[in-house]
Amino acid sequence: MNVRFSVIIPLYNKEAEIERTVRSVLAQTVQPHEIVVVDDGSTDRSAAIVESIASPLLRLIRQSNAGECAARNTAMAHATGTHYALVDADDAWKPTFLEEMSGLIEEFPECGLYCSAFDIINTDGRHPSNSPTERGVVENFFEQSMTRYVAIPSASVIPAEVVTHVGGFPKGMKLGGDQFMWVKIARAYRVAYTPLRLTDYYMAASNRSSAIYRAENTPHSFESFFDPANPALNEYIARVELGKAIVISAKGGSEDAARRLRFYAYTRGSRKLWWRLRVMNALPMPLRAWCHSAYTWLAWKIARRGL
Repeated sequence: MNVRFSVIIPLYNKEAEIERTVRSVLAQTVQPHEIVVVDDGSTDRSAAIVESIASPLLRLIRQSNAGECAARNTAMAHATGTHYALVDADDAWKPTFLEEMSGLIEEFPECGLYCSAFDIINTDGRHPSNSPTERGVVENFFEQSMTRYVAIPSASVIPAEVVTHVGGFPKGMKLGGDQFMWVKIARAYRVAYTPLRLTDYYMAASNRSSAIYRAENTPHSFESFFDPANPALNEYIARVELGKAIVISAKGGSEDAARRLRFYAYTRGSRKLWWRLRVMNALPMPLRAWCHSAYTWLAWKIARRGL
């Protein structure tokens, strides 16, 4: 199979990280067909840094700020490769990422999503992701993703024809746009995976998320995926949406969080998450962000110790 990778990079105010990201792409043992960077209205020197990198593979496209999902869609619309290799502007690939993805595509050409494990880089060091350990086609993407990281944007490749079939990322969705895309793909295609940790995911990177709540302005909704015949899918979307709602509640979106509490009351697999959201949403606003931060810190420490 003649695989041509178009690397897709959405960029917004990442002047401290974008050069590291692009250099990691250029250092691949299998070179990409092209690197398409979409500057989504950055107000810092991010775009200028991209322009300073001398490579015939690199293209910079500018647009007014429309969000990460819209930036990815713009990049894919301008790309000419057979496969879209995603990487965020603050993460980086190991040198053999595209080589391994090429091997997965050759071995499992019918799949709609190709993923690798990754390392988490935090202020306290490097840690392996909690991901599956077997290479090959994932038996049930939704069940696996309830307890393991199967797919994150910076460690994923999507065939261009799959995007044509299922459509792009959900424009206007601020949280969970990647999971929304995974649902669209995994309902129609199988997912291939390698346990090799070929991406560095930087948790401490700048501008990971906004501290101020702004309601999403999108016609897309996870609720539209609910399928009485697919309980694994239903549990997966509940987990994603309840996780989103906790962040939304912590930032002040009480009504949005309450609506998700009502809709996803059916969940059994994420019952503790549902109760956590219910308690948080009942707290006075000044306490929510502190409780969310404290819980996240404690959960990370417990996960590190394997308790």
